[in-house]
Amino acid sequence: MANGAGTAGTGAAMETGARTKAMVMTALMGAVICVMGPLSIAIPVSPVPISLVNLAIYFSCYILGMKKGTISLLLYLLIGFIGLPVFAGFTAGAGKLLGPTGGYLVGYIFIALVCGWFFEHGHSRWMELVGMILGTLCCYLFGTLWLAHQAGLDFSAALAAGVIPFIPGDLAKILIAWILAPVLVKRLRAAGVL
Repeated sequence: MANGAGTAGTGAAMETGARTKAMVMTALMGAVICVMGPLSIAIPVSPVPISLVNLAIYFSCYILGMKKGTISLLLYLLIGFIGLPVFAGFTAGAGKLLGPTGGYLVGYIFIALVCGWFFEHGHSRWMELVGMILGTLCCYLFGTLWLAHQAGLDFSAALAAGVIPFIPGDLAKILIAWILAPVLVKRLRAAGVL
């Protein structure tokens, strides 16, 4: 009986340890997104800056999966919403989320959900690539519709301002994540972090 209780106690401790590790990794990836979020480059042809957030989201979802990867992104959005300067150019606040470029920030949720789903269910490296592209397209669509509405632009003008200049850079970020994320996950597993 004592032996059985000891085994149950060990199982519960392992489960608690796994949950704690998952919470720490989710918070850590949220922090990585917060660090990369403000790093941006303003470009003259668009109100939307070049940002590294989507690259951080690709890595976060590859490492954590859809659910925890999305939670790490939501932590970033919440931290920015309450006023800590984690959005592009060290900005923050509800006004940023509700302003003309806020649709792209909210659109990051689509990146996390779609990429995370494909990372978990795609069953091939090529499907992971498709997931990142589709997630980014969903973000583009939501952000462009929001920009058009907020700035009084037609869809093609909003697309020209908020998407077209970013396609080459975003494709490069997708390829970087596609190549490096599996290597990073393998090293984290070898180190016992995952």
